[in-house]
Amino acid sequence: MMDLLDPATLLPLIAVLALAGALIGFLAGVFGIGGGAISVPVFYEVFQALGHAPEVAMPVAVGTSLAVIIPTSILSSLGHFKRGTVDMDLLRLWALPVLVGVLLGSAIARFAQPQVFQLAFVVVAAVNATKLLSGGSGWRLRDSLPSRGALRLYGSGVGLVSALMGIGGGAVSNLILTLHNVPIHRAVSTSAGVGVLIAIPGTLGYMAAGWGQPDLPPDAIGFVSLATFALTIPTSFLTTRFGVALAHHLSRKHLERAFGLFLLAVSLRFLWAIVTA
Repeated sequence: MMDLLDPATLLPLIAVLALAGALIGFLAGVFGIGGGAISVPVFYEVFQALGHAPEVAMPVAVGTSLAVIIPTSILSSLGHFKRGTVDMDLLRLWALPVLVGVLLGSAIARFAQPQVFQLAFVVVAAVNATKLLSGGSGWRLRDSLPSRGALRLYGSGVGLVSALMGIGGGAVSNLILTLHNVPIHRAVSTSAGVGVLIAIPGTLGYMAAGWGQPDLPPDAIGFVSLATFALTIPTSFLTTRFGVALAHHLSRKHLERAFGLFLLAVSLRFLWAIVTA
């Protein structure tokens, strides 16, 4: 493993995690997502560079990502709530189904191979990238939200997929809501609230799932790295409010395309890891 006391190793590591934190916070505000699309691939590469096998690096990247999402999703949802665009009725309806999905995903994490996490990331990220890069034209299932029963199923699915991907659920819930004709700003704002429902139980679940597992980072509690969390949070705090402001004042066209390209790149990276495993 790398020597973390070596400045040549430590300083670049701190810089990468600080930059990742800034991007996580910004994306949390702009897109109503927790930033896991940024943090999971970055954390995965960091843990591999530190000498951890993929079987450890992937679940620790996912668990730590969920921990980082807790404060960023809270800040983001509060910012959108103050603007009156959060659908609180939907969040209340989704609270229990999302929790069930998150707990199931956390349980799977204890036994799953890294390819399971990577495949979940590839599928969801690729679908979102396609939607973003195509402009979303024609992406509509119906003109209104479905029944409460169907919404509960959606909630469970959002929780499960998000727990496996290490994301706050915004990318998934945003896609679901816009496919049902929910206005984009309302979808983004509500998705920020979904991140709170997912990140807290998800983090606790990954701590429990990884408890006692061998070869974890020395600072980790289960599948959550405390040092990585501490190095990422400060810059994410600084940038979240700028993302919220941008989401409500600027055109999203170029930002959506840039994010779509990033998701596509991440999908290809994890797809390559699956194929060459």
